[in-house]
Amino acid sequence: MFEKALLTLALLGMAAACNTQTEDVEMAVITAPTLSGDRPIVIAHRGASGNIIEHTLEAYQKGIDYGADFIEPDLVLTKDGVLVVRHENEISGTTNVAEKPEFADRKVTKTVDGREYNGWFTEDFTLAELKTLRAKERLPEVRAENTVYDGQFEIPTFEEVLQLLKEHEAKTGKRVGVYPETKHPSYFASIGLAHEKPMLELLSNYGFDGADDPIFIQSFEVGNLQLLAKKTKIRLVQLVADRGGPPDRDGLSYADMITPAGLANIAKYASGLGPSKSLVIGHDDQGRLEKPSSLVANAHKAGLVVHPWTFRIENVFLPAEFRSGHKDSAIGDVEAEIEAYLATGIDGIFSDNPREAARAVVHFGSE
Repeated sequence: MFEKALLTLALLGMAAACNTQTEDVEMAVITAPTLSGDRPIVIAHRGASGNIIEHTLEAYQKGIDYGADFIEPDLVLTKDGVLVVRHENEISGTTNVAEKPEFADRKVTKTVDGREYNGWFTEDFTLAELKTLRAKERLPEVRAENTVYDGQFEIPTFEEVLQLLKEHEAKTGKRVGVYPETKHPSYFASIGLAHEKPMLELLSNYGFDGADDPIFIQSFEVGNLQLLAKKTKIRLVQLVADRGGPPDRDGLSYADMITPAGLANIAKYASGLGPSKSLVIGHDDQGRLEKPSSLVANAHKAGLVVHPWTFRIENVFLPAEFRSGHKDSAIGDVEAEIEAYLATGIDGIFSDNPREAARAVVHFGSE
């Protein structure tokens, strides 16, 4: 059984390395297996997005090369009903569309899931038009090194992502999984561009249609997953954030959904929970990790696997004790952070840095 016994000792070691006081940290031993007892999976979040521009075939390939078990594409739709891969349907922050004078008149203001956006939207472009655009780094202020790739890569279709996986399997014999997220499914359904039919058809065509296949479908919405549960045997994952609630359920909060009763309800239509990592282990007022919550144990009791998000290597995203102490480095110890979370019994992790994530999982399992 895959387990870890010394979460607090790991935290103490990191605290000492950062020259912090450790005398008041309570010693504890935590032993928590995954739900199945298997090794936790590594999900390349939008590909190896910490190393190259997210949601590109190049990022997915690098995620595969770095040892990810799954790659994660966010799915939106084009005007002609093709599933493409973007962080959001508003694409001014992830493509060079604003630099294209021929599309200047496509800039509009829309309300999506109760929030107003001004920009360019995939549903207003055909696939052929989107293919004339090029991807750019979404977080240039954090990942300046990735901006060297701006303008080099196309927007991939979901089918091209599945083809990449099939080609990798043919070359290596290794089957890497896919973990798509349906982005704003209620909104897209409201404009006649529902995700379910084209997504399930593509997945079936590429051999991803059973409960034992390496695939999970995830969503922050509830109705989308409940509908999918009636149409497919594919494992489904309910995403939950640390604030707010599902856009398609007025009056229901994510906090309500992670109570024991809420988790039991999720288990009626889903196989897993994808929580913000702060719901598994929160931060104190100094930005350091606190004691783990009971979420993983409660979710496991309900029969749900737990795949928290998102583990990133940059200091700005890390707990204080894992940030680099060197003034010239913006990179901290994400492997140590991941190991702290693995000790809670989580069943997988979303990471922008799948190389480091895979290394942490291997190291954790060897101890």
